[in-house]
Amino acid sequence: MRDDAGSSSLEFIAVGVIMLVPLLYLVIAVGSVQEQSLGVEAAARQAARAIASAPDMSEAAGSGERVLEAIVEEYGIDPDAIDVAVSCRPRPSPCPAAGATVVVTVSTRVPLPLVPGVLGLDQATSVPVEAVSVQKVSRRWGGG
Repeated sequence: MRDDAGSSSLEFIAVGVIMLVPLLYLVIAVGSVQEQSLGVEAAARQAARAIASAPDMSEAAGSGERVLEAIVEEYGIDPDAIDVAVSCRPRPSPCPAAGATVVVTVSTRVPLPLVPGVLGLDQATSVPVEAVSVQKVSRRWGGG
């Protein structure tokens, strides 16, 4: 028989490190994706509210842009990677219009941490995140 004295602590440390590193990376990656998804959801919701509550069309565009810029800065979203689409229902009406429903869709791609930009790996391993928010415009909206 061999003497195993002291080898269990060494095995515990080796296996612990081997298991801890991937687990730590997973926690960091999920945290990063969660942060960006919360930011995208807040951007869609607040932009829809700002557009729907604006007194006229020019103020709606300006307040929507200001809200998006503030949220992009607050959550650390890459401004070049964010896509925003604003539409209204029913389709024939201009956007925004009195009584219409404003639909704001915000999407981006979240790069995983520690993935190098070599050969486009950072884009290939990025996670798409999208949020949609709907807000009803008042029937007494000015629109001018």
